Amino acid sequence: MALNAEESGRLAALLGGHAEQVTARWTEIVTGSLRGRLSQAELRRQVQDLHSAIATTAGQGVVDLSAESSGELRAALTELSRGRARQGFSASETTISIFALKDVLAELVQKDGGTNALHDYIAFSKLVDELGLFTFESFVRTRESLIADQAEQLLELSTPVVKLWEGVVAVPLVGTLDSARAQVVMERLLQTLVDTGSPYAIIDITGVPAVDTQVAQHILKTVVAARLMGADCIISGIRPQIAQTIVALGIEFGDIATKASLADALRHVLRLTGVETARRQPRRDV
Repeated sequence: MALNAEESGRLAALLGGHAEQVTARWTEIVTGSLRGRLSQAELRRQVQDLHSAIATTAGQGVVDLSAESSGELRAALTELSRGRARQGFSASETTISIFALKDVLAELVQKDGGTNALHDYIAFSKLVDELGLFTFESFVRTRESLIADQAEQLLELSTPVVKLWEGVVAVPLVGTLDSARAQVVMERLLQTLVDTGSPYAIIDITGVPAVDTQVAQHILKTVVAARLMGADCIISGIRPQIAQTIVALGIEFGDIATKASLADALRHVLRLTGVETARRQPRRDV
């Protein structure tokens, strides 16, 4: 909803002529909706920036949020949305901060009176609705971006590749292994193999609750990719239930070494690397 030149001029005069009153009343209304989660100084600064952007845009003539002349106003609304999203506010709390301007304009229009009072308030209200919708959409885009970044970080944290000793790395998997996570596992494992020059990798699935055809295929693809890099993989954590499931599904691991526990896999790698191990003998009482 765009304001024509006359409506824009009256809005600019209204905001400019009562600048201090508008910002003070606007800040007061928004303060109640935020329940003290934002400092008064920070909130007042945000309101002043919005007031300035709206007044400046209205003073240029027609107010059209999609027009190039409204770039400053769009930037102010976007900055508010991004800041609130990063600070943990909800979309409703952020949008209410814009809609609060309606109450301020209603009080000013009623006070000033005039033959165009009702017409102006309806036009101003529609403009505020558009500003609120733009703010809401900007907030959602920012929040989606933050969620995507956090999900990627959690995905990386949930798939660590650990260097056990020279020539041996391990990937302890915990939780469900879906396509996205399997891709991260493969990329991180292959990169670690390149960085460390390790010829052996242990993929431990002790923490994987269930192994179906999809999970097995992801593991096999990772093993094949590692072999192409010149490294052999040992799969550990094959519990009885998982072994029965694999057999029932008809999944073939071929010549891939599998072990019941991580300890067994470690002993197997030690033998492959030529390291001798000895079991600790129990102490005998003299």
